[in-house]
Amino acid sequence: MEDAETRINPGGAASPRRIARARRGTPLTFPRFTRFAALAAIVAGLFGLAGCSSGGSGDTPQHGGGEASLQLPPLDSVSFLGGAISGHGLLLIGLVVCLAGLVFGLVTYGRLKNLPVHQSMLEVSELIYQTCKTYLIQQLRFLALLWAFIAVVVFIYYFFLTGFPIGRVLVILLFSLIGMLGSAFVAWFGIRVNTFANSRTSFAALRGKPYPTHAIPMSSGMSVGMVLISVELFMMLFIMLFLPGDMAGVCFIGFAIGESLGASALRIAGGIFTKIADIGSDLMKIVFHIKEDDARNPGVIADCTGDNAGDSVGPSADGFETYGVTGVALITFILLAVNDAHMQVQLLVWIFFIRVMMVIGSFISYAINAAVTRARYQDADDMDFERPLTSLVWLTSLVCMVLTFATSAVLIADLPSGLWWKLSVIISCGTLAGALIPELVKVFTSVKARHVKEVVVSAQQGGPSLDILSGIVAGNFSAYWIGLAIVGLMGVSYGISTLGLGALMVAPAVFAFGLVAFGFLGMGPVTIAVDSYGPVTDNAQSVYELSTIEEIPGAAEQIKQDYGFDVQWERAKHFLEANDGAGNTFKATAKPVLIGTAVVGATTMIFSIIMTLTDKDPFGPLGMNLSLLNPMLLLGLITGGCIVYWFSGASMQAVTTGAYRAVEFIKDNIRLDGVTRASTEDSRKVVQICTKYAQNGMLNIFLGVFFSTLGFAFVDEWFFIGYLISIAIFGLFQAIYMANAGGAWDNAKKLVEVDLDAKGTPLHDASIVGDTVGDPFKDTSSVSLNPIIKFSTLFGLLAVELAVTIRETNHVIPVIGAVVFLLIALFFVYRSFFGMRIGLDLPDVLAELRKDDADSSTPAGQPPLDENGSLVDATSAP
Repeated sequence: MEDAETRINPGGAASPRRIARARRGTPLTFPRFTRFAALAAIVAGLFGLAGCSSGGSGDTPQHGGGEASLQLPPLDSVSFLGGAISGHGLLLIGLVVCLAGLVFGLVTYGRLKNLPVHQSMLEVSELIYQTCKTYLIQQLRFLALLWAFIAVVVFIYYFFLTGFPIGRVLVILLFSLIGMLGSAFVAWFGIRVNTFANSRTSFAALRGKPYPTHAIPMSSGMSVGMVLISVELFMMLFIMLFLPGDMAGVCFIGFAIGESLGASALRIAGGIFTKIADIGSDLMKIVFHIKEDDARNPGVIADCTGDNAGDSVGPSADGFETYGVTGVALITFILLAVNDAHMQVQLLVWIFFIRVMMVIGSFISYAINAAVTRARYQDADDMDFERPLTSLVWLTSLVCMVLTFATSAVLIADLPSGLWWKLSVIISCGTLAGALIPELVKVFTSVKARHVKEVVVSAQQGGPSLDILSGIVAGNFSAYWIGLAIVGLMGVSYGISTLGLGALMVAPAVFAFGLVAFGFLGMGPVTIAVDSYGPVTDNAQSVYELSTIEEIPGAAEQIKQDYGFDVQWERAKHFLEANDGAGNTFKATAKPVLIGTAVVGATTMIFSIIMTLTDKDPFGPLGMNLSLLNPMLLLGLITGGCIVYWFSGASMQAVTTGAYRAVEFIKDNIRLDGVTRASTEDSRKVVQICTKYAQNGMLNIFLGVFFSTLGFAFVDEWFFIGYLISIAIFGLFQAIYMANAGGAWDNAKKLVEVDLDAKGTPLHDASIVGDTVGDPFKDTSSVSLNPIIKFSTLFGLLAVELAVTIRETNHVIPVIGAVVFLLIALFFVYRSFFGMRIGLDLPDVLAELRKDDADSSTPAGQPPLDENGSLVDATSAP
């Protein structure tokens, strides 16, 4: 048996610099002392709040409670369709539609599972699934710890300070668990369906026809989208229909907190994990000049796991939370801003029945588009993989807009001043954005885009530096145009809101913005479907390579005998790569939609805080504090930007250090000679490295955000309002810029590999460098800003009410609390860089440079390879 020193690594045997590093024990993980110290600080800080209650208990009801004190009016108090059915009965129909959506998802699940697949491909996809499942279980354990922090604050505020009965507080905590577990369920369903689909897509491509390569990922994506939206909508309708009206606010606030927590943790950790693995795997192509997804590379399984952790688990949990929190924000607004109970019921039923109709509209659009695509491409020898995805998005948008107007005309035609069509126009602004923004994204990220082609030209002419600069240009321009589109649609909605909506409610413009966010995700099943298309196409290409099916003796003959078709190896690889480019593009298109929804929806949630702080009179005396002449508000507007840029840096630092560790392990353990694939043990080790750094980075980031939110809320409530607005605005443009710059780099590499067939060239190396820079841009920092914005705003509702309640009885404790919480936040901000460094210093760099100069016979970091990429003589290498 070989020992570790005889494995393939740059320089042959274990290099002296790696042995030195191992002996030094570089501090790349959280020391146990740090964990205990952090835990002690957290417990002390949170439980210290319990002393702020001044002896309050659950037996003495006090004022407060915010959104948890809201009472839902009886839904059967208003009739629709000329008195034929009550609001309660109408929404019961919605439950049936949700159940039908779940049935569709489960039927598709079974159908995908039963599709034909070669055993070699099945083994790979099942290994990916088992690794993903292990990762998800580890994340849920970690999530339970984070939930405990939230639960302490919830309990202290609602039981000690607000005086809620213990049963009511426990309901909030129970529904926060339900929300968190809902995020976990849709995340699991996504990875299970996707890992069925990836191997089946790889096998279907062997027929040499493009259509099956498209149809299977599209089917799996729609399954995920329908299940996700159906589960979320079912839970919200269940709360509205079957729980007492005075418990609705409690249930909704708990549910929203739980799903927001789940989305934040799974999105951030998944984003870090996937890019550690992706960069670690991609850099091997430069170091060893091996092909994409080479089965001998132990980082490829981790990369495939990361495709699901970052591009399936994260987006599924994020979409689940975004859809739910937007609904909770609108419910809260209606109950706070509309005084007439009859009008409250009418608007609530109308909003949620439109959601039901949009689920139906999404399914109808999918069925029509699938039929047209099948008729056009089933027997075709080539196809544009982006075209059916584009047509699906636009068709769904148009169908949903038609259904919005039709539903409004039936349900709220009796509203004064023709408000039924005005409200329909406002929602349609969001629905239109759900189709328009993806088109704008494609201008900067599609393989056909001139911006992406410019990245390739720049890389050819100037190497990695110009490749990177050109991608940054694309990202900046995209932020300009997409920002203008969002502002334009919000401006239209504001203009419509001035046409009579003010007679029904306070601040109609805020309601209009909330409806735009509502419209953004109205076509949620399709938005999630095209986003889930990407990880399947990415994995399908990897599964093909990892299966080494071309090297299996008699594989083509066996397939001919068992399945009745001749294998087309080259055409299969071409279609898998081309389809991956389309998947990259549409993964990119979903990101700004979710980000835009978070920002627009945040305005509605911030309004809830303002209504609480101004005693439901935002234009009264207390509302004057919202003026820019208030220095605290202005300071808050500046402070929010600090958090956005720290978060971007901290998340990328976690990726940088984790990728370094993954690269070091892969370089020391990769076997290029005498084996066809990496060992399962080595692949699992890379996954463990990715998981460890994802969790360490997540712990720093989440607790930094958590205590910053508490600390800034305790500084001043108006400062905190400015802070939340600032996070939303800075976060919007930072996220769009980073997402689309990364998308441009990603598809520029795809152009080099597929259209130019230039693998292994200096141009390919330059494009890989750009892609590795873009990886954390598009799949870590940018996408994670979405749940951070929503979590800060949603948890901020609780935090600011907590601070204001304490300040009413004691002005000193909030000051102490602000100092303590911000010091704890600064500790985690500090740790997010200095605790996550690679661990070397300039003397180490100098020593390695001298060592590299001495190794003149072998290029630094590269063992001697022959023309086929195999080791010449591992034992004789210096």
